[in-house]
Order: sequence, then C-alpha cells, then structure tokens
Amino acid sequence: MSDILHTLEVQLPLPEVDRSYPIIIGRALLSDGAFWQSLIAGRGVIMVTDDQVGPLYASTLKKSLGGVSQLTEVILSAGEARKDMTSLETILDAALKDRHERGSLFIALGGGVVGDMTGFAASCFLRGADFIQVPTTLLAQVDSSVGGKTGINHAMGKNLIGAFHQPTQVVIDLDTLASLPEREYAAGLAEVIKYGLIRDADFFEWLLAHVEALTARDGDTLAYAIQRSCEIKASVVAEDEREGGVRAHLNFGHTFGHAIERLQGYGEWLHGEAVAAGMVIASQISVLRGTLDASIVEKLIAFNRAVGLPVEAPSSLSASDLLQAMSSDKMVSSGKIRYILLQGLGEAVVTEHVTMDDIVSALSA
Repeated sequence: MSDILHTLEVQLPLPEVDRSYPIIIGRALLSDGAFWQSLIAGRGVIMVTDDQVGPLYASTLKKSLGGVSQLTEVILSAGEARKDMTSLETILDAALKDRHERGSLFIALGGGVVGDMTGFAASCFLRGADFIQVPTTLLAQVDSSVGGKTGINHAMGKNLIGAFHQPTQVVIDLDTLASLPEREYAAGLAEVIKYGLIRDADFFEWLLAHVEALTARDGDTLAYAIQRSCEIKASVVAEDEREGGVRAHLNFGHTFGHAIERLQGYGEWLHGEAVAAGMVIASQISVLRGTLDASIVEKLIAFNRAVGLPVEAPSSLSASDLLQAMSSDKMVSSGKIRYILLQGLGEAVVTEHVTMDDIVSALSA
C-alpha cells in the first residue's frame, strides 16, 4: 500500500486550457497498481528507462501497469554522454515501430537524462504526446522533473536542442533513493541548497542545521527537503514558464557548471557536482561585487564539503577556458553571457556585467 506524503500543484493556466499538474511525493508508489491504473486509463504506454535504473524498478512498475493495452519498453544506456540524438531516435523508433498513437502515454523512469530525453521525445511524437515523470534520483526529483524543460546535449554545449513540454504528472517515490550511490545523492543536494541561496534564506539555514540528517538520508528530513525544493521550483515555473525572467534564477551556478561539464567531458563530473562548484564561483563573484556577505560563501563551502561536493573548479581549467565554453551556453542572449549572481542570501539577480578579472579573482579566492 502506498503512502502519499505531499501533493503539490504546478499552476500553469492558459486562457484556452488549464495545464496545471500535480507533484506527488510518497513511498511505495511504484508498486501501487491501483494508483497507476488510474493514471493510464487504458492508454498505450511507452516506458523509458536506462540500464542502471531498469533492473531495479522497471519490473515493479510494469506489474503495476497491469493489463495496459499496449506497452513498449525502451532501455537506454545510462549516463550524460548518452543524452544525444541517437538515444532520442531510439525512443521515437520504438514508439513508431509499435504503432503507438498520439493518445499513448510516455513514462520516464530514471534520472534527469531519462526524464529530459523522454519528455523531448514525447514533445516530438506525432507533434505532442503526454508524459509522466518518475524521477529516481534526488537531483531529478527536486529539479529536472519539474518545469517542462526537455532536451539533449550537443557538441557545442549542454541542453542546446530541446523543447518546453510539461509533464502531466510528477511521481516521486522516495524509496528509490535507497539505491542511489553516494556520489549521485550528493549531486542532488547541490540543487537542494541552490533553492535556499536564490529564493529562501530560512531554507538555506535549515539545510545547514540538518546537514548530518541529510547525509544520513533521514526519511523525514529528506521528505521535507524535497517538498520545499519542489514548492520553490513550482512557484518559479508558475511565474515564468519559458525562462523570460525570474526562471533564469534557477540557473544559479549552472553557467559555470555547464562549462565545467563540457570541458571535462560529459559524465566525468556529474551535473550536480559541476553546479556545486559553479555556485561557489558565482557566490565568490557576488562577494567581490559587494552584494553578498563572505560568510555565506563560507557556509556554502562547508555544506559542500560535508556532503561530498566540490568547492572549486578543476585546477586544470583557466578563466579563459570557462569563458570560451560559456560563450555557447543557452544563457547567452544577444551575444552576451547572462550570469546569475546573488544580491543577498535568498535573492538572485541576472547580470551581463561580469569581467574576466572577476572570474580570475573568484577562481583564486
């Protein structure tokens, strides 16, 4: 029997249709057949997973789907390096080969890579099909599964090919975190602490106070951290679905982080690890500009170290390396790199006025 702990709503109304959808947080959700039968309602299903998550959870979900009218299972190779056009074609080829219709439902069972690619495939399939996010990593649960950003990487940069395509539901089963490797778990905590830095000073301080419980994966502590992270992400997305304004704040640490991922080679550093280092760089620049107290950077660095996250970029990367890599990031507008900095704890700001000297100083701080 499943236990639903929290249900949140992502509000995305349009004049002609209400596209709001729930985020359901609970335990034993994957094995609750009645829950899943109410979601699929006789539709065909394309379930996409990878070769790491699939062996752990695919059979449980397939059993819960029961007598679905048509089930296609796609198992991709795991890893950021596989977030590419070849994997996208694999999903679409399988759906087309099995003659699925637009009314079929895509289900993304896995981490952020699986979620991004499945959502993008659903957006392309017959000009748009529904999909459900079932994130199995902490990073995907608090970030990439919510908000409708889908896409794949390109040699020129991360997430440069994609679409905004909202899921119809996000199903977060906390039990899947038990099998998450330590490094992957820590990577998710980078996105959690980000929400406190950009939007909620009290949440930032709460995370610092509960770092030992978070590291130990205490159930109640983790459930609240995920709930609050999803609440913040949902509120930002509701304000600005397509990143025309405040949603850009969610990219705090990501401009530098994406550059680190690209320069190191996708998969060498996990996304959350690169973001963790990127947040330290951006915070250091904020201190240099006089908008952030240095004690906040010290607290961030202490948190990162406590949970096993990097506190600086790889020593092999120079400021010019980062700047060149960032020049093709999706945060570039009118030829200028847009940086997310902190105007204070819990208050992010977008600026184009970051110099090479600023970056050099931050890297050497």
